[in-house]
Amino acid sequence: MDAKKYLEEGARARLNLNIEKIIGIADKISSAISSGNKLIVFGNGGSAADAQHFVAELTGHFMKERKPLAAIALTTNTSSITAIANDYSYDVVFSRQVEALAKPGDVVVGISTSGNSKNVIEGIKSAKRIGCHTIAFTGRSGGQLKGVADETLNVDSDLTSIIQEMHITVIHMICAMIDEKF
Repeated sequence: MDAKKYLEEGARARLNLNIEKIIGIADKISSAISSGNKLIVFGNGGSAADAQHFVAELTGHFMKERKPLAAIALTTNTSSITAIANDYSYDVVFSRQVEALAKPGDVVVGISTSGNSKNVIEGIKSAKRIGCHTIAFTGRSGGQLKGVADETLNVDSDLTSIIQEMHITVIHMICAMIDEKF
């Protein structure tokens, strides 16, 4: 794909983001944190990096000085991830951590560009069983994750790189709205 077509696809995907849904997600996360709950985020590869980026903006600061906010990325503890993958299966690296760390009322975000990452699906299922509000960030058709999470923010693109760029855009939008509440 040439540069102009790539930019056009990115612009099209950005213009098709569901702003009302993004505002609702920001409100849900803000409300949970205000109530003493936390945000838990996870994904694989680039989506793992997005999860960590999301958490860094909340535990540090985004655009203004504010108190640190309760958020955890389940992609940072390589000892836990590799022990769980080795002793059980890579399919449960997030679900076991969710079972250990989540409590009812937490917001859990699973990021998967395809919506079909087995370990992300299992993590969301575990979070739902615990009583967390679950959100999927996906692309393409939303995959299997769309039918599992309480709500899905789906990027209208089939290009993984564009989906990832839009996920970061959404994360930044959410962080900007959360900044205004704290």
